[in-house]
Amino acid sequence: MEEGAARGPASVRGGPSKLEEKILRVWPVYLNSRNDSEAMGRSWEPPVDIYRRGDEWLLKFDLAGVRAEDVQVRITGSRITVAGIRRDWVVEQGFSYHSMEISYNRFERTVDLPGDFSGREFRLEARDGLLLVRVA
Repeated sequence: MEEGAARGPASVRGGPSKLEEKILRVWPVYLNSRNDSEAMGRSWEPPVDIYRRGDEWLLKFDLAGVRAEDVQVRITGSRITVAGIRRDWVVEQGFSYHSMEISYNRFERTVDLPGDFSGREFRLEARDGLLLVRVA
């Protein structure tokens, strides 16, 4: 922004009103709670990269912070579903949150691929926050 450029109504009047100050203090907390899946009652969907080599498939699900025992994988026909829960845990006692951008709650992601995968061999591997699903 150029020097001296107006930044909104507050800059025109010389400063925010008392009401505007309250809104500006509360607004970041409101925005963070809107992004919190648990507060909204919805699950989140982890991103996935999909690779193919001939008849083999490799799916990489981004599940940073999710424990292996909290994940289920289902293969039904042409659909591969990964579901589970990412739980919040505090690194050290005595901390309260200032800002939260990570979704903690149940998640589910279903991917439709061409072909029928029922009865096919698949392997799971957890590596560096990723779940690798290999279908051969």
